[in-house]
Amino acid sequence: MNQLIISAATEGEEATNPLVPNVWEMGVVLVGFAVLLYIVVKFIVPMFEKTFAERAEAIEGGIAKAEKAQAEASAALEEYKQQLTDARAEANRIREEARAEGAQILADLKAKAAAESARITEQAHAAIESERQAAVVSLRSEVGTLATTLAGRIVGEALTDDERAARVVDRFLADLETQNAGAAK
Repeated sequence: MNQLIISAATEGEEATNPLVPNVWEMGVVLVGFAVLLYIVVKFIVPMFEKTFAERAEAIEGGIAKAEKAQAEASAALEEYKQQLTDARAEANRIREEARAEGAQILADLKAKAAAESARITEQAHAAIESERQAAVVSLRSEVGTLATTLAGRIVGEALTDDERAARVVDRFLADLETQNAGAAK
């Protein structure tokens, strides 16, 4: 039965090779392919090319911008490093100036203190000398008074004459000074 069906199906057709396509079908497919190829080449490929060119331009522009930004960043970094170096040098200079100024101020203060100390010492010596002179004058008058009183008692008469009393006191004090000078040697 299968044989019968196969032979019946093949009787109505001419003997054709199933591997060889029909010419009309092939023509229609080639025309459709040519139209499709024309549409793709004329409209679609230029849009892809345009998009590709825009993207390539955007990428190249982005790369250029990135390189420019990198160059600016490098320049800014170098400028920052230079400013930092300058600031450090300035800080060191200011520090050294402050040290020198501090040393100068200290030296000035020491000089002022030494001058003030010398002035105070000089004033003290002058005050001591004036007090010593006042003490010597006071002691001379007291010693003179005591010496005249003592001499008057020894002699038995009062030495009320001021000129005579002054000579006696001066002689007494001169004798005391020569005795002290001789004892000091």
